[in-house]
Amino acid sequence: MSLSIYPAGSRDAAQSSASTTSATSATSADSAHVDLDALYDPPSEGIVKGVMSRLLPFHTAYLDVATFFCVATGNAQGLDASPRGGAPGFVKVLDEKTVVFADWPGNNRIASLRNLTEDDRIGMLFLFPGLEVFMRINGHARITVDPALLEHLKEGERTPKTAIVVSIDEVLFHCGKAINRAKLWRAESQLDRKAVPSMGDMKAALTGMDPARASEIDAGYYRAVRGDLY
Repeated sequence: MSLSIYPAGSRDAAQSSASTTSATSATSADSAHVDLDALYDPPSEGIVKGVMSRLLPFHTAYLDVATFFCVATGNAQGLDASPRGGAPGFVKVLDEKTVVFADWPGNNRIASLRNLTEDDRIGMLFLFPGLEVFMRINGHARITVDPALLEHLKEGERTPKTAIVVSIDEVLFHCGKAINRAKLWRAESQLDRKAVPSMGDMKAALTGMDPARASEIDAGYYRAVRGDLY
């Protein structure tokens, strides 16, 4: 299995970037001329009425069992999406218009936090293992270091450095067709680790490290992602 990497600053990397920019411009121009209303039926009345501006008891019931969501943020340079996970109910409901979640250690890019200092818009997409439905929250967010709130979000003896408070504009459920198209919850959908390059394989390729050290890197990676959670 091969892994193609363009070194930073190389001619191939520059050509790839230029091609991507050209393709993006062409795609944007094409999109502007697509008549979406002619291609798609309007949403049903039930779908429209299902978009709420505040949490109802059934939204809260789902948040109480939620263990994973993806968060989307952005700034003038572009967009970012990243995963968040925790014990059931790790996203706390403060009131019918507000939720909060802790920021725990990741790769220290802190792209979501940096984006929120420039643009406070946020999107949250929740997945519920075994269920065929998503829940989405769109709104505006702020970063807090309020001691009382951080104490409320502690995991064991660990206190987060920051938390994100989200003011809800929209909350809605989204059908689970994507889950079933992907057969996401089926046992046979679980990937064999050897089906794709491992983290060690990729790091060795990116850094020029001896490929024989890939298994050593993999072992360290799994120790960290399984043990250093908070």
